[in-house]
Amino acid sequence: MRPAWSVILLTTLIGAGQGLFLALYAVDAYDAARGQASLAPFFVAAAIAASLALVGAGLLASFFHLGHPERAWRSAAMWRTSWLSREVIALPLFLALVALYGALHWLGTLQGALLVGALAVLACAALFVCTGMIYACLKFLQEWHTPLTVTNFVLLGSASGLTAAAALAAWLQPALVRGYVVAALALGALAYLGRLASLRRNARLRPISNLASAIGVKHPRIVQIAQGAMGGSFNTREFFHGRPREVVRAVRWSMLALVFPVPALLLFGGSQSAPVLGAAFLLQYAGLLAERWYFFAEAKHPQNLYYQAIA
Repeated sequence: MRPAWSVILLTTLIGAGQGLFLALYAVDAYDAARGQASLAPFFVAAAIAASLALVGAGLLASFFHLGHPERAWRSAAMWRTSWLSREVIALPLFLALVALYGALHWLGTLQGALLVGALAVLACAALFVCTGMIYACLKFLQEWHTPLTVTNFVLLGSASGLTAAAALAAWLQPALVRGYVVAALALGALAYLGRLASLRRNARLRPISNLASAIGVKHPRIVQIAQGAMGGSFNTREFFHGRPREVVRAVRWSMLALVFPVPALLLFGGSQSAPVLGAAFLLQYAGLLAERWYFFAEAKHPQNLYYQAIA
């Protein structure tokens, strides 16, 4: 498949924003359970603002993927059957609940904030599932049709959000840094293992279709020697990444280095340094961009069997 940067930015930015909110609410809920309040108001405000900014930027990026952005509201109409429509509903709902949670926290209405935050957690979970299922539900794309797709969206987004939370805490509330760093390392390692598992699975896949089944001709030897047209088409542009193997291999190695190992080294050695932890988040996010590009490029659309002279 051809990676679309608007979708790459959408899925990585909202994942980091969701993870950042979850990191904040986890501490808030823990404080409530032990009857104490440890969150500094400016840290809460900064975390909420950063979460909203990340998710909002992802939403904005998605509009560049639409042929007619003015009709975007219609995308929610098929919510009964479409995971994309459900995502379109869950995303603004999550934004609204997080904004209300932050407002109540700032006003000192902590009980109300906790209740709204719990609803935001449910909306966050729904958004993760909807975003992942857009791809996992496609049976004809074997690389995506696995529970690992949703799992990796959740784990990678949450891990990057925890790294961002550690960087913010180093700046505004150092007492939380150690806990966030430990959680980011643990969840980052789990996310890395999950992504490695999906790479291992996909490397073992065998195509369900072949050229004979693609064109409906039962013959032991079929060879395509021309596309059948003078130039490319929508099919040859949209369903194949069009990059040399060297580029795909370089993106894969970048993903494997930046998603966890390099940020983990900075998290280990960064202590409570905000610049170092901020660099860890930026490098990890760069790794997520590579991971999501490879996620799309790795998927082999069955139609390329027919257009193999081009693909």
